[in-house]
Amino acid sequence: MTAPALVLVAHGTRSSKGVQMIAALAEAVSKELGAGISGRGTTPTPRVRTAFVDVLGPSPAEVLRGLVTPSGKFESAVVVPAFLASGYHVYQDVPREVADSAHPAVVVTAAMGPDRALARIMAVRLRAAGWGPGDAVVFAAAGSSDARARADIRRAAALLAEYLGAPVRIGYVATGAPRIPEVVAELRATGARRVLIASYLLAHGLFHQRLSEAGADGVAEPIGVHPAAVRLLADRYRTAAREMVRVRAR
Repeated sequence: MTAPALVLVAHGTRSSKGVQMIAALAEAVSKELGAGISGRGTTPTPRVRTAFVDVLGPSPAEVLRGLVTPSGKFESAVVVPAFLASGYHVYQDVPREVADSAHPAVVVTAAMGPDRALARIMAVRLRAAGWGPGDAVVFAAAGSSDARARADIRRAAALLAEYLGAPVRIGYVATGAPRIPEVVAELRATGARRVLIASYLLAHGLFHQRLSEAGADGVAEPIGVHPAAVRLLADRYRTAAREMVRVRAR
């Protein structure tokens, strides 16, 4: 029995650096899954494909339609949304794309975040950007008009605060208030000596570029291809794939 394909779904970006990072992330997840089953005589490493819901293609529906075996049957697939909060793209775009594909054997996992693993990565990135105890922290998220996504962002910020042992303030890059420069200015006005921005963004692109213009003393790198992020995505896939195998075996 072959392993279900993994379709890693991201937002999409016009930044070539961001596109390259998503490709590198998919490759790292593939290697992680291959290493996890190597030598066990079980299913082979799954095919890993990337898809985007905005800006560029291929779309999830296009990728799913292409998952056909040599005999003409659909190859089962696990769709993993590489989103840090579950907003419109996760609740609307992804299910619509799956339905449009007419693929009969697809499971969609939970989104990538929020998760404690991401908080740990953000803390590492923040320290590398120069953060130290006593420095103020702005938790920078893209933002969303979806209340469920905003709740996810608050949860993610709480996880980072817990991990740092220090308060963090949420600011938004694109949608919602307060915006990042406003939060930075307010922290300085209330006595913060240094202000660092923790980037709750997956990859480089326009949103991360805007963070460098917000007036902070340092900006952390995006989450990117960190081993903990790779393991998180691989675990999302493994959980769903095991369930698919159990269902097919009944």
